[in-house]
Parts: sequence; C-alpha cells; structure tokens
Amino acid sequence: MTRYGDGLAVVTVTYSPGETLDTFLSTLSSATTRPVSVVLADNGSTDGVPERAAAEHEHVTFLPTGGNLGYGAGANRGVASLPDSVGWVVVANPDLSWGVGSLDALLEAAKRWPRGGAFGPLIREPSGALYPSARLLPSLGRGLGHAVFSHLWPSNPWTRQYRQEQAAPEERTAGWLSGSCLLLRREAFDSIDGFDPRYFMYFEDVDLGDRLGRAGWLNVYVPEAEVVHIGGHSTQRSSNRMLAAHHSSAYRYLADRHRGPLWAPVLLAVRLGLGLRLRLLTRKAR
Repeated sequence: MTRYGDGLAVVTVTYSPGETLDTFLSTLSSATTRPVSVVLADNGSTDGVPERAAAEHEHVTFLPTGGNLGYGAGANRGVASLPDSVGWVVVANPDLSWGVGSLDALLEAAKRWPRGGAFGPLIREPSGALYPSARLLPSLGRGLGHAVFSHLWPSNPWTRQYRQEQAAPEERTAGWLSGSCLLLRREAFDSIDGFDPRYFMYFEDVDLGDRLGRAGWLNVYVPEAEVVHIGGHSTQRSSNRMLAAHHSSAYRYLADRHRGPLWAPVLLAVRLGLGLRLRLLTRKAR
C-alpha cells in the first residue's frame, strides 16, 4: 500500500460551473492556514471558467477528464493525479462557499478519529437553513418509505429517521456524508478504490460511505466546520435528466445490496415504484 505524506489537496469536478467557482476559490483561502493545491477535474466545460481559474491561480490545476464522466469518476481522476505527498484530499462541489477555518476544523477532527475515513462539515443552504448532510444508510424499508412519502408527507417517520433531521448538531459518526464536501483520508479512499464510477450522479456518496464502513473506516460528521452550498449551476439546466439519474442510482444502490433470485420480485417492485415516482415528479416539474 502506498504511504502518503501529510499534504492537502482539493479536488472539484467542474462542468461549466459559472461564477460559483470564483466564490469557491476565494473563500477556500480562509478555510485553512495550510498550503493547499486545487485540481479542477473538468468533465467538458464549455464556459471557459475552469481554464481561466487555473491560469489566474498558481495553486490551481486544470485537468480535463476527456468527457462527461460523471461526478465520482471525475473525482477519481482528480485524486489519481495527486502526488504521494498528499495524504488528505477534499472532494467538493465547485458551488461551495467555505466558512472561515472550516477545512482546518475538519483536519483537527481527523486527529481525534484515527479510523475516520471521511469527514463532513455542517452544510447550510443559501437561506441559512441546515441541510441534513450526515444520514443513516438507506435500508430497503427506510429507503422506500422515504422515496414514496417524502414529497407527499415530508414529515413521515422514514424520511425523518433517514435524514437524521432531529439529531443534535454534534460531532458523531454517520452512515454516510454528503459528497458535496468531504475530507478523505487518502489511505481509506484507496482501500475501497474510490468512488464507484457506475454512479454517474447521485448515490455515489451513499455508496462510498457504505463501502468505507464495510472496510472498517468511519464516516464522521464535524459540525464545527461549516460551508454553504450555493446550488448546482450545472444541474439546474437539465433538471429532468438529473431526476432520472437520481432514480437510476437509487435502484443501482439497492440492487447491488440485494442480490439473488429471492430478491428479484422485490427489486422488480422497487424498479416499478421508482419509475412511477419519476414520472410523477417529472410531470410536476413541468
């Protein structure tokens, strides 16, 4: 196994990120006192923003992935490009605003959790509302309850349990952490071969958290560190396609964990239910 140094790098997957990338880079400078390099794993931007950012900042590298690989595969390319001196990798969306000292707070937490593989901050919406970014893993029953009732009955018990909305904002372990901002111990990331590239978008972070846990690592929520998720600039342009990707990834996640002929009827019902939900949400979006 490769032995890594104590260096720090940030990998963000870009796809025509627009002006949000400027905010990402400018606020990152106050998130840590440590030197940090940034890799823009670019999935085919056409707005010229990532190239310009790399040209304007010495610590920023533009890395074309060769096409729109999806979030997890793009992040894997970025991590693979880093030298062995980097042992701490942040994978984050380019539409984040970093809180002062937020990255240093995550690194301090890592010292307290030697088996921590992934560390996630408290995430706020632009309105200031708290986003439930540290959740339980979606079991078949809990996941289906959330999927079926979350829009019709937002306060249903399955959604409240899954999203852990009532949990106190304290440092704790979680089933998985939002992939919009993760500090990863590179040794842990390598031990599970990174993100599963079969997830084009959505559930790649759920899958990562589950596999880290199965490999003996911990997912640790660190609310002392705080970021604001401004919103998906690239995904807003194709909401219907993103809805379809979300439902496809949800099915893949459950099907991967319930294999064999005995589960086939259940998975068929899951597929049909998710398909119906997708049609209803698509119609509602129109």
